[in-house]
Amino acid sequence: MKTTRINLLSLAIASALAAPMTASANLGEEVSTAFKEGTVYGDFRLRYEFVDQDTPDSLGIDKAKGMTLRSRLGYKTGEVSGFSAGIEFEDSRVVAGIDDYNDTNGHNLGEHSVIADPETTELDQGYIQYKNDLVTAKAGRQVITMDNHRFVGHVGWRQDRQTFDGYSFKLTPMKGLTADYAYLTKRNRIFGEEKDLDSKDHLLNIGYKTPFGKLTGYAYLLEEDNSDETSIDTYGVRFSGKTEVSSDLKALYTLEYATQDFEKEGAADADADYMNIEAGAVFKGVTAKLGYEVLGSDDGAYGFSTPLATLHKFNGWSDQFLGTPAQGLVDMSLTVSGKLAGLKLVAAYHEFEADDSTSDIDDLGSELDLLVAKKFNDNYSAGVKYAMYSAGDSAAGKVDTDKAWLWVSAKF
Repeated sequence: MKTTRINLLSLAIASALAAPMTASANLGEEVSTAFKEGTVYGDFRLRYEFVDQDTPDSLGIDKAKGMTLRSRLGYKTGEVSGFSAGIEFEDSRVVAGIDDYNDTNGHNLGEHSVIADPETTELDQGYIQYKNDLVTAKAGRQVITMDNHRFVGHVGWRQDRQTFDGYSFKLTPMKGLTADYAYLTKRNRIFGEEKDLDSKDHLLNIGYKTPFGKLTGYAYLLEEDNSDETSIDTYGVRFSGKTEVSSDLKALYTLEYATQDFEKEGAADADADYMNIEAGAVFKGVTAKLGYEVLGSDDGAYGFSTPLATLHKFNGWSDQFLGTPAQGLVDMSLTVSGKLAGLKLVAAYHEFEADDSTSDIDDLGSELDLLVAKKFNDNYSAGVKYAMYSAGDSAAGKVDTDKAWLWVSAKF
């Protein structure tokens, strides 16, 4: 009997020791499988850009032209108990020596107009992710966008896109309801690593889908982590959707309002409002939209700012208003888009004026934008794009500007 008890005890001890070893072996096998089943991906974009600005001869600034290749390579693992990881590198290079442009980092400064595509090689993304039915959480360098990119975007138009260092969480507590929160410690901007900014940014975006559109409330509390203690706090609400009027006709609509507080050490505090109204229709594949967007002014001393936005998407493709004038900006626009013979076609017209006009600054000009693009399949595409800005009041510091782009892209 004693021998039997000893054998049973030995068996129990051996089983207890074997359990974690087995679990560890299983975990190791799952991790190995996750790496083996990971996904390698990449995309490449070769682009020629031309800029012609009507600058005074005394400044000696010539036309700009640049040919650059953006290469992006990444790898994402499979999942292990909801966990996964991703890493991605991005490189932008001048091609064929065509670099007659100011890249914003000192190259050809004061000699040519700006094309904001500096040569750079950097870590574009590097993160660990956890995902289940309720939450998706990421830690590390990552792409973050919210709503239509008006306040938070990746600026994917430029060759060095914008990403962020920090933590992000997406909750889906019930069908149709989402809550996004991110805390950012660094803004990896489009101008290369030397112009990235440390930050202490809080982003909160809560959305609910209704039968008529999506209702969103947001708070973006931005703080540059530098000696100036600059902060921009924005609170807003947005409703955007579409309704089927008939089998051939859909109505489009957007209403948005936000208020903003600006504080900077050594400068006067300021506040400004934002408003966006869009109305449009889709008829047999052709979309037409009227837009009225106001980036308000605080008595001509400060203009409503969206420093994390994909700014190229708004207020004209010539990028005249990447920074809102102190007098604010009113953008009235008409956009028509559709497809013809497999081509994507877009035409947009903008009329700009100051929100808080003065005797010198009121008319801020107009712009015509045109796009033709072709997607050949899931892997290859090409396009041509043109922007023509006509300046308004000379005191606004703007000049007539033409910009053109031609590109081809591939991905796998």
